[in-house]
Amino acid sequence: MTDVTASDIEEQLKSYVDPYLERDLVSAKCVKDITVDGTTANIEISLGFPADGYREQLASTLKEKVEAIEGVSTANINVSSKIAEHAVQKGVKHLDNIKNIIAVASGKGGVGKSTVAVNLALALVAEGATVGMLDADIYGPSQPRMLGVHGKPESVDGKSLEPMVSYHIQAMSIGFLVDEETPMIWRGPMVTQALQQLLGDTNWKDLDYLVVDMPPGTGDVQLTLAQQVPVSGAVIVTTPQDIALLDARKGFKMFEKVEVPVLGIVENMSMHICSECGHEEHIFGKGGGQRMSEEYNVDFLGGIPLDMRIREETDSGKPTVVADPDSRISEIYKEIARRTAAKLSLKTKDYAAKFPQIIIQND
Repeated sequence: MTDVTASDIEEQLKSYVDPYLERDLVSAKCVKDITVDGTTANIEISLGFPADGYREQLASTLKEKVEAIEGVSTANINVSSKIAEHAVQKGVKHLDNIKNIIAVASGKGGVGKSTVAVNLALALVAEGATVGMLDADIYGPSQPRMLGVHGKPESVDGKSLEPMVSYHIQAMSIGFLVDEETPMIWRGPMVTQALQQLLGDTNWKDLDYLVVDMPPGTGDVQLTLAQQVPVSGAVIVTTPQDIALLDARKGFKMFEKVEVPVLGIVENMSMHICSECGHEEHIFGKGGGQRMSEEYNVDFLGGIPLDMRIREETDSGKPTVVADPDSRISEIYKEIARRTAAKLSLKTKDYAAKFPQIIIQND
């Protein structure tokens, strides 16, 4: 029997392609340490994305692979997650206490973007991340209702706002500051200023991700947001309908122009599953999001079925991921959350915070 080395184990680990990173863990730099003690292998894996619902499965799969090596009797696999700060647009500074901002956008209204955004945020929480939600839709804020939050945010110092908290999500919205039925009759510059204040004057607390529910469209407000808010990555929400895909393409191009990486496309209302017989029907067309992802060489993050429960649960202030965490729909949202965070983990990291600040003082 030949002695097994760390290199042998590394070679074996290269044969496993992670479903979320879509590459092997060695090339993704997730393998942090391999030690061999006789016939026992000890392996440290550190993922760059939250994966509480996947960690055990991954450890079990890797254990099986490593123990298949001749000369290894036991493999101890420790899987953890460490979320890093990622690069943003040139000339835009990171905000304190927020590692990454993910913008959830659509080219047009009515595609269920806000519902996807809130369930994505809740799914990231379920996977172990610290998450915030900024409702950037000044004209039609919907997150207060979706998160089931009532009341106004506190201000301890009279200058900044404390985020409202619901289902472990730190949230801020203009909807917390005005009456639900009060129309916001503001011009573009006022909206932009209000958004910057909601973002910058909120005391966010050590967020791994701030999910921004963007207003629909690609006008002045959206462009200003995309240029001035330090966004690490964007998610485009569409439906399979041709008209929705046409507008989703405009959203993609907008982020491309301001050099914000698009992490992928989510196809909402992908199909209808009959609650009586389970028959699947593609009411709005089929495979549009997949085709768009191939056309623009961007990832397809997943398709969400058209299901009455999603609408009912979100309208009642308890979105699907918390209302029915073990359901198939919740699992789809968690898959999309893992895939989104995994794609972001492969982007350029921001090391600015690690460098010392040089201060010149005159004695």
